[in-house]
Amino acid sequence: MTKKTENQEQQYPTRVLLKRFIPYYRPYLGTLGRDLFCAALTTVCELVLPMMIRQITDRGMYHFEDLTVQFILRTVLLYLLLRVVDCVASYYMADVGHVMGARLETDMRRDAYAHLQSLSDKYYKNTKVGQIMGRITNDLFDVTEFSHHCPEEFFIAGVKVLVAFVLLGTINLPLTVIIFAIIPVMLFVCIKVNHWQRRAFRKQRVQIGELNARIEDSLLGQRVVKAFANEPIEIEKFEKDNQKFLDIKKETYRYMGIFKVVTLVFEGIMYLAVILAGGLFLYHRQITPPDLVVYVLYVNMLIASIRRIVEFTEQFQRGMTGIERFLQIMDADVDIFSFDGAVEMKDPKGEILFKDVSFEYTDDHTEVLHHLDLSIHPGEKVALVGPSGGGKTTLCNLIPRFYDISAGSLTIDGREVSDYTLESLRKNIGIVQQDVYLFSGTVYDNIVYGRPDASREEVTEAARKAGAHEFVSALPDGYDTYIGERGVRLSGGQKQRISIARVFLKDPGIIILDEATSALDNESEFAVAEALNELAVGRTTITVAHRLSTIRDADRIYVLTENGIEESGNHQELLDQGGIYSRLYRTAERMR
Repeated sequence: MTKKTENQEQQYPTRVLLKRFIPYYRPYLGTLGRDLFCAALTTVCELVLPMMIRQITDRGMYHFEDLTVQFILRTVLLYLLLRVVDCVASYYMADVGHVMGARLETDMRRDAYAHLQSLSDKYYKNTKVGQIMGRITNDLFDVTEFSHHCPEEFFIAGVKVLVAFVLLGTINLPLTVIIFAIIPVMLFVCIKVNHWQRRAFRKQRVQIGELNARIEDSLLGQRVVKAFANEPIEIEKFEKDNQKFLDIKKETYRYMGIFKVVTLVFEGIMYLAVILAGGLFLYHRQITPPDLVVYVLYVNMLIASIRRIVEFTEQFQRGMTGIERFLQIMDADVDIFSFDGAVEMKDPKGEILFKDVSFEYTDDHTEVLHHLDLSIHPGEKVALVGPSGGGKTTLCNLIPRFYDISAGSLTIDGREVSDYTLESLRKNIGIVQQDVYLFSGTVYDNIVYGRPDASREEVTEAARKAGAHEFVSALPDGYDTYIGERGVRLSGGQKQRISIARVFLKDPGIIILDEATSALDNESEFAVAEALNELAVGRTTITVAHRLSTIRDADRIYVLTENGIEESGNHQELLDQGGIYSRLYRTAERMR
């Protein structure tokens, strides 16, 4: 079973991690089989050498007449052949085996990214982007080495232990049993220490994510940092996280040191067993000197294998931690999805009906909407106004199913929004927000994002309708001008018009304008307002506004507060009522 830590992240037993990871080998079983075959060849080459030395030593001491030049040359040629085989097999393992590991890593990153695309706002609200970045980059880097070396190392160690036991058992079974009885005890102690290492590596990965999040947050807000001259504060906060990471690494290295000492102790015990028991057997003529030499060589080989496993243990734990953090993404619940039997939305009329709708955020159970009723007719321009926290943006987010309603009914053209496929629902809804997000790239890249199959002419026409064509044409490279990360090379009004052009190109039947002009200066607001009016023609339009002057032409205005819809009507009707809307409007007029 899995369990959760204090920060609600699942932790998985090793057997579960391996069970979930092994299916990724399926497309590469042929490559894995050849890789293990090559591992077997390299192991055989290593195991044969002590037997060759035993043959030469035995003939030199007891059957000197059989120690001929021809025998020595045949042995040398056999060994040279084995070394050639060893070199070819080792090259395959280093090249093709590593590529297989890289492909596994690529497949896992692809699946993680695809799953991230399906997660709702709830996940991103509760998870730092730096942590997510760490999971799909750094954490999966270690999977390449783990996925390649894990099968090899354990396969080679298993073969060596088994073959060595059989070969040595045929020479002297009591001595063999004495030596091999030490291995299970050693494994038991090492596994215990490994659990400590695993916890330390897990904390290390989490803290790397925290460092990433800290760096991202500080760099993205670097203008605010500079504006308040708070560079020393940011450095101090970073240093605190950086020092915490150092402390965790110290803990990790302490456990690694303990693990190293444990293995060295057991290595010493094995050598002592060979010297003591082997010496006594030799004294009692129960083993020959050549056989004792073979024992020493095989024990040395086994200890070398154990050392390799020890060295691999760090990589193993890093790989298991990487897989665990990968599964924490893959097991994050997809709470917004297309239900079975969902239908495609085609050419919506735009009739939207909220009937007794309630909504609360599932993570903190904050209730925002209570038994709300609201109807929007096809092609109607509706505005939502009211104090902050009344649920205006939340109401808009329910229409494209960024969140699902908690109770009641929300329909478009008489059908529940959840009855439509998620993709077709969102393709028919265009959203323009106050906080415009433009991708790193060119102007053209950002506009064509609205409909990737659009032609160049259609992109230009969309920009023209949005009032963006003139300023875009004046840019150094026109539509191919690089606008920087998040469009930092453009003004607020320019970014907003590009986002409107993107929606024009999408050509949806329903438009949501969420405070699309509230952050603009008067000149930019006028230009963007003209573009929005053009965009709203013939479409059902919902506008969230704080600047009430921008919604005077709305067909209906709803005043939404924490108590629900308190007023509705057109601009003049609401002014004549002398209620909330009238007070808000007159206050805004005095402040202009």
